[in-house]
Amino acid sequence: MSTITFAAAPARISADRLADSALKSMAAFWFVTAVASQLILAISIALFYGSTTARGALWAWNSHMLHGRVTGDTMGNAVVATHLLAAVIMILGGAIQFVPRIRARFPVVHRWSGRLYVLSAAALSGAGVYMLWVRGSIVDTASSWGFTLDAVAIWICAAMAVRYAIARDFRTHRQWALRLFLVASGSWFSRVGIFLTFLIFQRPVGFDPVTFTGWFITFVSYAMFLVPLAVAELYFLAQRRPGAVRRLAMAATLFVLTMATAAGTFGVAAARWIPDIRDALDTRKSIATALETTIASNGIDAAVRQYRALKGHKDWNFGEDQLNVLGRQFLRAGQVPEAIRLFALNAETFPNSSAAQNSLGDGYVKAENRVLAVASYRKALQLNPKSLKARAELQKLGAL
Repeated sequence: MSTITFAAAPARISADRLADSALKSMAAFWFVTAVASQLILAISIALFYGSTTARGALWAWNSHMLHGRVTGDTMGNAVVATHLLAAVIMILGGAIQFVPRIRARFPVVHRWSGRLYVLSAAALSGAGVYMLWVRGSIVDTASSWGFTLDAVAIWICAAMAVRYAIARDFRTHRQWALRLFLVASGSWFSRVGIFLTFLIFQRPVGFDPVTFTGWFITFVSYAMFLVPLAVAELYFLAQRRPGAVRRLAMAATLFVLTMATAAGTFGVAAARWIPDIRDALDTRKSIATALETTIASNGIDAAVRQYRALKGHKDWNFGEDQLNVLGRQFLRAGQVPEAIRLFALNAETFPNSSAAQNSLGDGYVKAENRVLAVASYRKALQLNPKSLKARAELQKLGAL
């Protein structure tokens, strides 16, 4: 009997060690994958928004954000800039906060980078709340509350992390610091999760990709911080309680989540982040920036003539998004005739673009010209039978 007991003990110890090693390895694997993904995001933010600001092409901020830049709203534009800058600083700080060697060998660097991380997370979330409720960055109220609760979670986790650091309870401090990292990464989680569904289903599911509204966006606005927090609590539980099965199960869960993170990162990087980096490195002059200046000084007719005169010059960027984003800016500002002319010019330049026709239809809707709006949306649907935007707008107009 004792022989069996002694024989079983080494096997149990070996299983425990294997489980511990697997859990630590999978946690590190996920963290490295997440940090690599976030660094790509930080580079795209810094290069895209930095280059557009340096070139005076602030209109391009609206290509990725609703009301990203509003003419004449200096305060609001400054808040958006603060949000973007804080995001880059926070991501860079998060990359070094959880590296044990840095924490052990360079405690001063760890402490100061931690303070900077907390401050940038607070600035990021505070600016985000302003953008939600003052700027109207998200039109869905339920989703806005989800993002707001994420901001509250950031403030709570930051306060608790600081509290336990001051009390020198470093074990508890590290747990709250990890929670802070997860909730502060909510926006990144949402991007990765949404594009993961694109890869799985090959189409948007549960939301309108144009208006960015729908039940799935509402779900993501809460899941982006609640799900990571739940996984973190399970991870802490596996660390505290012995048991090879529990820890191996947690390690397997982290492996699946790491693969999902990598896949979602691939999707969003290919669709958004890499193109943003490429656009930032594009040395051609922006035709939209030139047209915006011309419209302000000489009117839309002069701008259209300028566009036609410069068209074909290799040192100018005549990409489809140039007129589309600029037109959206004028549409939101209530300058509907100018927006329609820009959308029409874009549809003329890109006759096979369903998106250009959809934007032109939006302009006609604002102008209350149902006949032309229906014609544009039907053209968009003809060019792309899978266009959810065109189909939805035609249904609203009673033309489908």
